[in-house]
Order: sequence, then structure tokens, then C-alpha cells
Amino acid sequence: MGRTRTLMFPLLMSLASAALWAGTPADLGHAEGPVAVSGSYFLTLNVRLDRALPAGAAILCKARIAPNLPSLQSLNERMVPADWAASVATVTGNSATCSLRIPFSWAVSDPRGGVGLSYEVDAVGPSSSLAGPVGARQGIGVAYPAPGGTSRLMIGVN
Repeated sequence: MGRTRTLMFPLLMSLASAALWAGTPADLGHAEGPVAVSGSYFLTLNVRLDRALPAGAAILCKARIAPNLPSLQSLNERMVPADWAASVATVTGNSATCSLRIPFSWAVSDPRGGVGLSYEVDAVGPSSSLAGPVGARQGIGVAYPAPGGTSRLMIGVN
């Protein structure tokens, strides 16, 4: 036990020293202050269902975007902006289509990272046996659209 502590102490000191002597964001090629980014994402989720939905059932879609930050930077951020949207799908037979528009306007420290997109598709119905997840995915990296512009994304959900 004492030997483990002896070996860990130099490692911890090295990490602390590296953190103290690390360069500023400007030294690392980052912008010196927040950069304004704005626009919107228009998502089309094409959902393939195992079976047709019974009467009274529906498909709900939710999507969320947030700045895609490097892992070390995300630890330092106090509050990361995020925007989201929800929609009821149009269902035809064994398929459904959700359309979601997510506008955003943020100040970010590094616009090169784009956004992390996450979505969730759920079936809801008159009986609890139908309710449940259809598909979900997190952390899809997407570039920012042109300033004030719209990025259109089509995603297949199985």
C-alpha cells in the first residue's frame, strides 16, 4: 500500500504541473473569446417500424443539439447551451416520418467543433404494451450551418 502511494505521488505532481503550465486557449489555436453562432437544423427522421401501429397509437420524436466540446473543455464549462424540439410523426403503414426544426443562437469558445446531435423516437399508445423506445442515438457530430443558415439532415431510424 505504501509503495503504491509512493508511485502515485510523482504521477499526480506531473499532472498538476502540466495543468499549471498549459497554454492559454489563444496559444492552442482557439479564439480568444466567445464566438457567436446561429442558424437552424431541419431534421427529417425516417422511422421503419416492425409492425403497423394500432388505432390510437402515435410515434413521438425528440431531438437535441448542444455545442460539441472537446472532453477536457466540457469539464470546465459551467453551462453548455442546448436547444431541442419535439414532434409527432406522420405514420403510413410500417413507416413514420418526423420533421423537426431546431433554431439556435449561442456564444461558443470554439466554433470548429460543431454540434452534438441526439435524438429519441418513442411509440405511445392506448395500451402500455405498445409504449416504448423505437430508436435513439446520442452525440452525432454535425458541423454548424453557414451563419444564420439552415442545415438539412435526413436520418434513418430502424
